[in-house]
Amino acid sequence: MFVDIRHLTFGYGGGPPVFDDFSLGLEKGCALSVIGPSGCGKSTFLYILAGLMRVGASQVVIDGRPILRPRPRTGLVLQDHGLLPWATVRENMALGWRIRRFYGPDGKHAPRDAVGDASCPDGAVDRWLKQLGIAELADRYPLQLSRGQRQRAAIGRTLALSPDLLLLDEPFSALDAPTREELQETVLGLQKHNRLTFIIVTHDIDEAVRMGESILILRGISNRDSTCLVNDAFADPASRDEMKKRLKRLLGNRP
Repeated sequence: MFVDIRHLTFGYGGGPPVFDDFSLGLEKGCALSVIGPSGCGKSTFLYILAGLMRVGASQVVIDGRPILRPRPRTGLVLQDHGLLPWATVRENMALGWRIRRFYGPDGKHAPRDAVGDASCPDGAVDRWLKQLGIAELADRYPLQLSRGQRQRAAIGRTLALSPDLLLLDEPFSALDAPTREELQETVLGLQKHNRLTFIIVTHDIDEAVRMGESILILRGISNRDSTCLVNDAFADPASRDEMKKRLKRLLGNRP
C-alpha cells in the first residue's frame, strides 16, 4: 500500500476520539474523495496524513515510512490559499524551491533525491503558470487577483514541487462553476498521466463522485468502520446520477 493507515486513534484534548482504531489502505496512483457532515474529521484526516498532527508511530505509513512529521513529497492545498500577500504570484509559486535550496536534500525539508530538481525551478514555475492559465499574472500580488486566480496560484505552488501525494482540503468550494470544473480536470489529468495519488476533502456530492475512484464517508465522532465505496462513476460518467443517489442515501442515514 502507498498510504497505509493502521488502527489510527486520534482525538483533541479530553474529548471523544475523532478516529478510533481506524484503518484504510490506498494504492499508489489512486484518487480518493472524502465526504461527511461538518465536524466529522475530514480536515483532521488530511492534516494527519500531512504530518501536521502527532499520532502514534506506524499508525500512518506513506510509501513505506511512518509519518512522524511533514513529508517533503506530500503537497497540501488549503481552501484559503495561504499565499504570501507581499510576494508576487511567481514568488509565491517558487517558495517551495527557495526552501529546498536553503535546506538542501536533507530528507526533512526536501527529498533526498532533490539535488537535480533545484537546478531549474523557474522552468517548473513557468510550466505551471502556463498550464493553470495565469502566466500573464506572474508579477501581480494576491490582492490584485480574483479568488479563482489565487487558488490557481496556490495549486501551482504545490504542483511545481512534483508531489507524489496531493492532499486537497475543499480547494474549489468558493469558486465559480467553470473555474471549479477546469481545476478539477487539471487535477484528474495529473492523476491519470503521472500516477499522482490524491485525496480531496469535499462537502459536495457532485464533486465527490466526479473526483474519487473511491469515496470515504466519515460519519461524525469516533470514526471507526466508516464506509469506503468503489465509485463506478469515476470511469463511467453515465452512471454518476445513480452514484450520487446512493451517496445521498448513505449520508442521510448518518447518526
